[in-house]
Amino acid sequence: MRRKDREVTDPNRVEQIIQSCDCCRIGLVDEGKAYIVPLSFGYVREHGKDCFYFHGASQGRKLDIIRRSPEVYAGFELDTAYQLQTDEKACGYSCRFQSVIGSGRIAIVENADDKRKGLGYIMQHCSGTTDWEFDDRMVEAVTVLRLEADELSCKEHE
Repeated sequence: MRRKDREVTDPNRVEQIIQSCDCCRIGLVDEGKAYIVPLSFGYVREHGKDCFYFHGASQGRKLDIIRRSPEVYAGFELDTAYQLQTDEKACGYSCRFQSVIGSGRIAIVENADDKRKGLGYIMQHCSGTTDWEFDDRMVEAVTVLRLEADELSCKEHE
């Protein structure tokens, strides 16, 4: 990271910033071209790893890309707290923000219990509550993705 003065290294603060984000954008490569998609998400630290869960339909371009390869690498980006800082001169403009970027392996979650766990993290992130039950038919119909980050950096410009 070029601006070390803006780097956030405290794991608790990183998690706070992630939890304050509404959307996680994942980037994949589709036949040599970038494909970026915004997704709702759930986040958890599992076995010392930052893990993101996503859900969606069982068809579509993102799943086609993931299904083509047994190990798909994805980039991701989250941001929040954007505030434009104005000035009388163009070069004086700036912005305040918090952001997280990284990369890791993304895979389709196949096991029904693991899908429920991932859906629970997503619902906890969206709603703040954890006591959700998921109908068997819905669990069967939905696709759950899990991204385990092997690189993650966080930045904050206050």
